[in-house]
Amino acid sequence: MYKQFIRPILFLFDPENVHHFTFRLLTLKGKVPGFKAIVSSLFNYENTKLERTVFGITFKNPVGLAAGFDKDAKLIDELAAFGFGFIEIGTLTPKAQPGNDKPRLFRLPKDQAIINRMGFNNGGVAEAVERLKKRSSKIIVGGNIGKNKITPNENALDDYAYCFEQLYAHVDYFVINVSSPNTPGLRELQEKEPLRKLLSYVKGLSLAKSTPKPVLLKIAPDLTESQLNDVIEILKETNTDGIIATNTTISREGLSTSAAEVEAMGAGGLSGKPLTQRSTEVIAYLRKNFGPTYPIIAVGGIMTPQDAIDKLKAGADLIQVYTGFIYEGPSFVKRINKELIKIL
Repeated sequence: MYKQFIRPILFLFDPENVHHFTFRLLTLKGKVPGFKAIVSSLFNYENTKLERTVFGITFKNPVGLAAGFDKDAKLIDELAAFGFGFIEIGTLTPKAQPGNDKPRLFRLPKDQAIINRMGFNNGGVAEAVERLKKRSSKIIVGGNIGKNKITPNENALDDYAYCFEQLYAHVDYFVINVSSPNTPGLRELQEKEPLRKLLSYVKGLSLAKSTPKPVLLKIAPDLTESQLNDVIEILKETNTDGIIATNTTISREGLSTSAAEVEAMGAGGLSGKPLTQRSTEVIAYLRKNFGPTYPIIAVGGIMTPQDAIDKLKAGADLIQVYTGFIYEGPSFVKRINKELIKIL
């Protein structure tokens, strides 16, 4: 029903406006007694065989919602009802910022893809913390953190540290985001020495707590093999707890959408089906070089249950969806989990 009737109507309108409309609708519906229970009964799929324990945390199933969908932790309880095993909020920055100029979100239906150049638009970490304090769901929540656009890279540590301290009591794990293509200069922090310094610092903040929380790194799909080797070396050196691969790509290769249309959309990160193969290749490379036990979360181009299975077979411990959730609809997580049961 979603793909036949609802999606065609939604896709007639500006994607960012549809996103905000959907959030307002879920917020209102979420206040209706019994709404979340009804949603859960329709879209939640429970089976103890789906449980996974990764970096010391037990997830009820391996399918999470990727960062960027609920940046400001506005719909944790409502989204939990759709059957996710975990939700990653953010990317959050110390100060609120509007992000890049609109329009900044574009659909490519022929490619089952999205281009975004949102630019870490969010209300600031303090607002998200206040919402997290009020949530009722016990779902696992990750905190994806970054730096403000106006913060120079030489001061980036301060931004990541501030977000870490603010979120520490309210999330289950942290993700260091240095891989978004939409904040000028951010990807420079993926270079060897800045990355080593950043991860060592945040990991040190965690270890200083009475109960350390896992710290993960999210990387881009556009890294070369040499750069991936550097990342692997640094993650081992700094005892970083895991990796998320991959963020959106700046590549535009192999698209069915016309070059003129793509050029008119402009810069931004591409997600969805065009990323499927590359992200799986990166997962397989990481698993081969990390060995069998290092925690890997796969994201990027998971558009079908088979894509999810392929990511897990390539070496991922958990997966995250975003663009696939938009194209496939609210039953997507349930469909993935029902297929996963068949191979467990």
